Amino acid sequence: MKKVTILMAAFALVFATSCKSDKKESTITETPAEKTEQFVLKPEGTTVNWTAYKTTAKTPVSGVFTTLNFEPHAGESPQEALNGVTFSIPVSSIFSKDSIRDGKLQKFFFNVMADTDLLKGTLKTTSATEAIATITMNGETNDLPLTYTVTEDRRVSLTGVMQLKDWKALDALATLHEACEVLHTGADGVSKTWEEVAINIDTYLREN
Repeated sequence: MKKVTILMAAFALVFATSCKSDKKESTITETPAEKTEQFVLKPEGTTVNWTAYKTTAKTPVSGVFTTLNFEPHAGESPQEALNGVTFSIPVSSIFSKDSIRDGKLQKFFFNVMADTDLLKGTLKTTSATEAIATITMNGETNDLPLTYTVTEDRRVSLTGVMQLKDWKALDALATLHEACEVLHTGADGVSKTWEEVAINIDTYLREN
């Protein structure tokens, strides 16, 4: 009887050891999170260009604002990166490669307006090709419709035409015209300063 008991105990031990060795350790493999592509808009990579017009032949006069203030803005698409950017532009940063002209623009145009040390605004994208810049100038806030394109290398161009009457800036324009009447006279002997200004914003969307 004692031998049977010992034999049964040995068999049970072998069986238990065998079952234990058959167990497979469970392993959990974590899949690394996929990195989301980011598009980042920064002020140092952005230029605001403007083109005004004089004479009846609509001779262009172009320049830039050398200072543009806004916080870097990111998104998972170009449309998201552009959407919601709030900016300000000091009018003193206007630059047309002619210091006399720049002085006249500040004195006879911007300084005639109300509260226009800064041009302020917010950019809102409405589609993959269209946007609206809501701009405050001369104490007036109005929308400037823009269209934009994005190249494969992340370069963006936004274009629109500002009608100065929408910001009640025609009195300021008349003051500027009076100061520049001779220079704005064309071959036909007529002096003209146009009420529209073309706006072109060039920027580059960096990777985050």
